[in-house]
Amino acid sequence: MHVAHLSLHDFRSYPSVEVEIGPGVTAFVGRNGQGKTNLVEAIDYLSRLSSHRVAADAPLVRQGAEYAVVRAAVIRDERRAVLEIEISPGRSNRARINKSPLPRAKELLGLVRTVLFSPEDLALVKGDPSERRRFADDLLVLISPRYAGTRADYDRVLKQRNSLLKTSRLARGSSENALSTLAVWDSRLAELGAEIMARRAQLVEDLTPLVGKAYEAVARGATRDDAVLAYKPSFEVTDGPLPEQILAELERRRADELDRGLTLVGPHRDDLVLSLGGMPVKGYASHGESWSFALALRLASYDLLRSGGDDPILILDDVFAELDSGRREQLADLVAGAEQVLITAAVAEDVPERLRGRRFTVAGGEVVPDE
Repeated sequence: MHVAHLSLHDFRSYPSVEVEIGPGVTAFVGRNGQGKTNLVEAIDYLSRLSSHRVAADAPLVRQGAEYAVVRAAVIRDERRAVLEIEISPGRSNRARINKSPLPRAKELLGLVRTVLFSPEDLALVKGDPSERRRFADDLLVLISPRYAGTRADYDRVLKQRNSLLKTSRLARGSSENALSTLAVWDSRLAELGAEIMARRAQLVEDLTPLVGKAYEAVARGATRDDAVLAYKPSFEVTDGPLPEQILAELERRRADELDRGLTLVGPHRDDLVLSLGGMPVKGYASHGESWSFALALRLASYDLLRSGGDDPILILDDVFAELDSGRREQLADLVAGAEQVLITAAVAEDVPERLRGRRFTVAGGEVVPDE
């Protein structure tokens, strides 16, 4: 799979831009603030329908414009399709395939698969559990796009349940009717929550050996047993049906939830625990170790997706500036065989010689291919 052509209209800093890309390595080189990351962000947005840089869509639309359009010609198994997303903050985004409208934008999910690594990924290691939950859920959507529906259903149930808990708390009591309604939401939360937890736990099991292998490759003197992942639910899980265990924990925490007006049990409070040599990465690992672990997570994600028989697009956004020459070469060796690698860099010298593919200079709102 690769993107052959990218077209942007009123996306970020670009009123309009057209870029011919193609398979292999493509590097976008330019000083900070010139718009090189905007190009790869747009391709990644088509994959996940969200940005790796901001939580909301509004910053993606050029100032003064009502909406932005990202359009890409994608080649997969020698078949060409033009995918398009119209980003409209405050309204529903609209999607098209070969100019034909889709009923819902989320039907684009899974048609383009990307793995993006950027400096923001240090938050996977050093940030809050929400960063690691998002990492797991984004990867699960790429593996199985239907998971996005399960996650959205869970979020709706969680929102309704929190609203009911808050109402009960403000009323300084819990009427029989409110508790009866809460039981309905409990059942649905347990059903959907169990599915999410099971999928995340399986993902961690599949990903762990790949993370160890990737960490050994990018960290000097490391072995593949050093880097370990573990899934940590919000309560102690034992043998037995998971939905029943969630229901039991909800009942046990009922008083606390009514007191705080908040759902305290479920996958929205889970975490992925990252360890190096038996110690938690967060708070113990050096900057270099943290950076290597974050990179290993992305490389492992790439390997896992690739094992499904389809090469994802690998995006390295301003990564090489953070690495010394030795680790640059190691990373280049690992990614050189990918069907498509997109790189951004402030200076051309940051990109290893082995990844000297096609290059574009990005400056002043223009994207110009190097001769």
